[in-house]
Amino acid sequence: PDGYTILITSPAIAISPSLYSNLGYDAEKDLAPVARVATIENVLVVHPSVPARTLKQFIALAHAHPGKLNFGSGGAGTTNHLANELLKSIQKINMVHVPYKGATLATVALMSGEVDEVIVAVAPALPLVRAGKVRPLAVLSERRVPTLPDVPTAKEAGVDNFQVSIWYGMFVPAGTPHEVIARLGREVINALEAPDLRRRRD
Repeated sequence: PDGYTILITSPAIAISPSLYSNLGYDAEKDLAPVARVATIENVLVVHPSVPARTLKQFIALAHAHPGKLNFGSGGAGTTNHLANELLKSIQKINMVHVPYKGATLATVALMSGEVDEVIVAVAPALPLVRAGKVRPLAVLSERRVPTLPDVPTAKEAGVDNFQVSIWYGMFVPAGTPHEVIARLGREVINALEAPDLRRRRD
């Protein structure tokens, strides 16, 4: 390995070993981490017909009607599926999982009222929020998101330990020389800190 074979991937590489027994690779043995290249924040949104305007109200609604509320996801084992399973676990609520073939289809289902709630990345949710097609209840980040300044974090909304972000990381094959990994890491950081990229990212 010489540093010219690079993988940029999502949390699936960390999640999949817990879900599948025969992946054909061992991320811990086969790959070496270089750098985190991006973090994408999520927002919990509901259909406007759902009678809840805060996250606590939504949780109370789920407690009052066990198994009646449902949530869409991009498929079993995806980040938005597992995020809702985390919410169910920490709040001890019963909601029905409705998997779709991708987060986009789950979001379309939410807009049509086919499902009650979806956890989705902020960027694709933003135009839907502004158009009133979905209602945001909380962002699942440590701090409020600049593009949704009026939407509280889950912690501000009264739910602790419910931070779910999507990260993208750069990896190289195991055995790549340490000095090569270090240089790649420095170059990634320098690129991410470039003024033009920072402006677009912010």
